[in-house]
Amino acid sequence: MRSKSDCLEQVTLPPFIKTTAQGVHLSVKLQPRASKTGIAGVLGNELRISVTAPPVDAAANQALVEFLAETMDCSRGQIQIVRGQTSRHKTILITGLSAESAAQALS
Repeated sequence: MRSKSDCLEQVTLPPFIKTTAQGVHLSVKLQPRASKTGIAGVLGNELRISVTAPPVDAAANQALVEFLAETMDCSRGQIQIVRGQTSRHKTILITGLSAESAAQALS
């Protein structure tokens, strides 16, 4: 007979995803004015995301939110930049989505 712990698989999350009481936090390094919008890889504990928008009048932040909403199949209202509004290093809060779902969508 299998024990309960045998049935539960440990899910290893990438270092840029953290689970909090509010939802899922993503650590992102944003690269504005890129040639194309997309995931550029992982750098240390941050997910690198490139957007074509310039870092002017929050255009790059808006492009980041729209890209994440499309990639994770959720609404833009579920995604909030909680740290780094004017920095390339950002912390993003995503509500209504599990960390496992976020990891799968970003892989």
